[in-house]
Amino acid sequence: MKFVIAPDSFKNGMTAKQAANAIKTGLKRIFPEATYTLVPMADGGEGTVQSLVDATKGRLLTAEVTGPLGKPVNATYGILGDQHTGVIEMSQASGIQYVTKTTRNPLKATTFGTGELILKALDQGVDRLIIGIGGSATNDGGAGMAQALGAELLDDGGQAIQLGGGNLNQLKQIKVNQIDPRIKKTEIIIASDVTNPLIGKQGASAVFGPQKGATPEMVQLLDQNLTHYAKVLQRDLGLDLAKRPGAGAAGGLGAGLVAFTNATMKKGIDIVIEYSGLKNKAQNADYVFTGEGGIDFQTKYGKTPYGVALTTKAVAPDAPVIVIAGNVGKGIDELYADNAIDAIFTSVSGVKSLREALATGPHDVAQVAENIARLIKKGIGSVK
Repeated sequence: MKFVIAPDSFKNGMTAKQAANAIKTGLKRIFPEATYTLVPMADGGEGTVQSLVDATKGRLLTAEVTGPLGKPVNATYGILGDQHTGVIEMSQASGIQYVTKTTRNPLKATTFGTGELILKALDQGVDRLIIGIGGSATNDGGAGMAQALGAELLDDGGQAIQLGGGNLNQLKQIKVNQIDPRIKKTEIIIASDVTNPLIGKQGASAVFGPQKGATPEMVQLLDQNLTHYAKVLQRDLGLDLAKRPGAGAAGGLGAGLVAFTNATMKKGIDIVIEYSGLKNKAQNADYVFTGEGGIDFQTKYGKTPYGVALTTKAVAPDAPVIVIAGNVGKGIDELYADNAIDAIFTSVSGVKSLREALATGPHDVAQVAENIARLIKKGIGSVK
């Protein structure tokens, strides 16, 4: 019997690899002789670096870069097993975890550290770079990132504008001739499921600004600044990015990456599926286990369990896909509608605090996996 185990991380509780090992532990108690194929997954957000490094037998590195508010932070990035593909998460450099309710300020927050992290990866000799762009504290359109790469964003006096989305209204001219020449030679893939445009009611400032600390007045100012920024980008670089789907991701970093690098956008889960080799590894599977910290109707729109289900059903259509999640939310009936996911189980055992649930996560996941295995052994767990 072959089990394919391909979960995402359980946020703040387990990495994807730890979750996969916990599922394997439970299943192996009942099926000790089975074959287990572990494929740690991610969807482009938190855990993407770790999952791709684990899946490809790559390596992790750490670099000191500029945090969103200008203070140094230690950012982790990865080199995949092929040794020429790097992977970074912008949140490692410019993430919202580096600010508090009292210090967050999207007018000042910068993506400069993300640009530095890109350069650190290039220093390792990569010629392809995957960039996950979730969890940002920023709303600067990727301007800080561009400045770190060598782009000149100048005011009317020919001086570099100050960092942060609040200063984009000072931008008068963009020059790109000083950008690190390695950028042009590097294939950059943006891992993001966000389709929001740069500006407007569905844009970066209006939709994501408030969760980064923007007041209604700040939202209006930031949107005006990004509108001005888009006009300068169009005039100086010939790129119309204001309404482009995905340009508003990570406070407009999506637009910045497209404008200043050879970047293309893909769904995060599709990238991880490709680089992890999930489709090939799922051949001849008897059962597929996946999961994440929380699952609800939104899982259908680019999240790991649904992507795993669609991929494995294509190559092993008779293998039931079973999801284990720390929390089961609303609307999961939608996930059963097209028969991609066959069963969903929650892993939390008993009434407990969030802290307790996180601490006992591996034990609980292993326990529910064992319980499911007992059903399978009795012949009543299969939903083929």
